[in-house]
Amino acid sequence: MATPQPDRQHVCPNLAGRRILICRPEPEASRLAEAFRTAGAECRSMPLLVREPLPETPEQRTLLQELDNFSHVIAVSPFAARLLLDHIDTWWPQTPLGIQWYGVGSGTSSVFARNGLKARQPKQGWTSEALLELPSLQNLAGDKVLLARGEQGRELIRQTLEQRGAKVSVMPLYRRAQPYYPPKQVDEIFGDFRPEVVIALSGETLNNLNELAPDYHPDLHRALVVVPAERVAQQAEKAGFRNLIVPEGLDDQTLITSVASKLAVKANNNG
Repeated sequence: MATPQPDRQHVCPNLAGRRILICRPEPEASRLAEAFRTAGAECRSMPLLVREPLPETPEQRTLLQELDNFSHVIAVSPFAARLLLDHIDTWWPQTPLGIQWYGVGSGTSSVFARNGLKARQPKQGWTSEALLELPSLQNLAGDKVLLARGEQGRELIRQTLEQRGAKVSVMPLYRRAQPYYPPKQVDEIFGDFRPEVVIALSGETLNNLNELAPDYHPDLHRALVVVPAERVAQQAEKAGFRNLIVPEGLDDQTLITSVASKLAVKANNNG
């Protein structure tokens, strides 16, 4: 299991000389890399997922034109929220009133907030499980729910809300794909740079990481790997990773502080 996080209250991020590999999609990877460099780290970006927006379909147009019939709209990621709002702007000069908006985590909710929409989010956590604990998503008999997400993904939200009586319409807005990296670049990252810390914030990213560099598994499985939730930590353990943390949040500063805290504790223990 991922180790519990130490008290971060008095920890000042100091990552001078630490080698960090960020496997998030763009533009999040470059933004996080710059934040880690500000804390002194040596940083490389190697996105292991690319997200491709899907063309609008007649089914999507119908859902968007009938947006005012929905009681709840949920976006599973900031990317899903941005794409959804772009589509809504095409059909609605003014966003319909009376809709309850939801984001799986603060990053998604902030996308809605920047567009003048107050979105609900879990008080603690940033997972589908945490979202489903919200009181307003418990009794949904007959309520219409629009779920904005990728082409493939977990079915937990849809299945749970339907069990609670909701009529859920899924709107796939993008597909995820694994990018190709030539062997020379893989060798440079894992053989020469040799990351001490890897940021892998989804189960799919973790799988792609494991597939990408089989020749470097011994070192890679000893690196500190940051995963988004205990569910993914369990997946990582089964894949051979041994040094895992689940941070207290997925925003850039919390990720940096969590990594610095973990590395400081490890250094103290070794000392």
